[in-house]
Parts: sequence; structure tokens; C-alpha cells
Amino acid sequence: MCLISTAIMNYSKLIENKKEINSRIIPENLYKGSCVKIKNSKKTFQVIGINIQKKICWIREWPFPSIDKKTFALEISQITLQTYCSEEFTK
Repeated sequence: MCLISTAIMNYSKLIENKKEINSRIIPENLYKGSCVKIKNSKKTFQVIGINIQKKICWIREWPFPSIDKKTFALEISQITLQTYCSEEFTK
């Protein structure tokens, strides 16, 4: 029983460390024009502005719709993955 408890605690620490590392890496590698995935969405978004001091960025959906080009502010911590921007545009 003690081994299982220790394994669970070690796994929990690993998850916490991974989250901490990811929160440090993303702001350093984030740049204007990069595409990202965000929490609670399957869509891809493009970064159009960054404020590292306030830990926020402004993003828009990618590829952006031809009619509606809404941008919104997002905490950088909400970014889950930096990804490749496809060249495909919505027609």
C-alpha cells in the first residue's frame, strides 16, 4: 500500500512540475504571428499581439473568417500548444 501511495504522490508532483515548466516556456517562445491551441477549444488561433509583463496576448481564429475578424485578449497561461499555421484560408 505504501508503494502505491508513493507512486501517486510522485506522479502528482510530475504533473505539477510539467505545468510549471509549460507556463515558463510558452511566453518565452510565443511570438506575433504564431498559431496556438487554447484550453477548451479545438480551433487554431493566431497571436496578433503580446504583453509579456501582463501575461496576456491577443488572438484571432485561424484561418480567419472572411466576414468576421474578431480578436480577443487571453491569458498566456490558457495556451496549451504552439502549432503550425496552415496556409489554407476560409473562402
